[in-house]
Amino acid sequence: MTIRILLIDDHTLFRSGVRALLQRQSDFEVVDDAADGIEGFKRAKQHRPDVVLLDLNMPGLSGIETLQLLQQDLPDTAVIMLTVSEDVDELTCALREGACGYLLKNMEADALATMIRRAAEGESVIAESKTQRLIAQMRTPVRAEATPAPPPSGPREAPALTPREHDIVRILSRGASNKDIARELDLAESMVKIHVRNALRKLNLSSRVQIAIHAISRDLNG
Repeated sequence: MTIRILLIDDHTLFRSGVRALLQRQSDFEVVDDAADGIEGFKRAKQHRPDVVLLDLNMPGLSGIETLQLLQQDLPDTAVIMLTVSEDVDELTCALREGACGYLLKNMEADALATMIRRAAEGESVIAESKTQRLIAQMRTPVRAEATPAPPPSGPREAPALTPREHDIVRILSRGASNKDIARELDLAESMVKIHVRNALRKLNLSSRVQIAIHAISRDLNG
């Protein structure tokens, strides 16, 4: 399967370099690139790529604002933030807005190619150096509260997760792939995909990354 990729970054030399690196991969096709968020959004709608590599800090339309537009119009496109920023707050914001990954520009080319393939398969991809800091930040508010807030009232409750779905959500919070989950729970990988899809629906979430944040924020990843 060929993975179609769009680059959005305001640095011309960086775009050229990444394009050259990715085009060496036989299963990648760089369909286009853009120097700003507005043009990148237009080209994304034109090409409908599988994966968008999106810079975080750009003049004009920011990476987060561009991400929001992409999520509204192209929800099936995997968006990976590719940035120099190591700010955990920016990482958290990007994930909450629907990014499927957050990678640093100083990573090795082979590692970037691997992460793109994983994202195209629906997995979350976060720079390893950021994962522990994200978990620590997400856990802190939960442990600081003396009394948990009451659940919001509403006309109806969301369907409860099954024990198997709960196990999968817990393992997902560690950044595990479908293959890792299948191995740990002794399930077929196809069944893992079904359980993940059901958990997304029940939790009213749109990505595996959001499932991970949900689990971490509720301290379910033990």
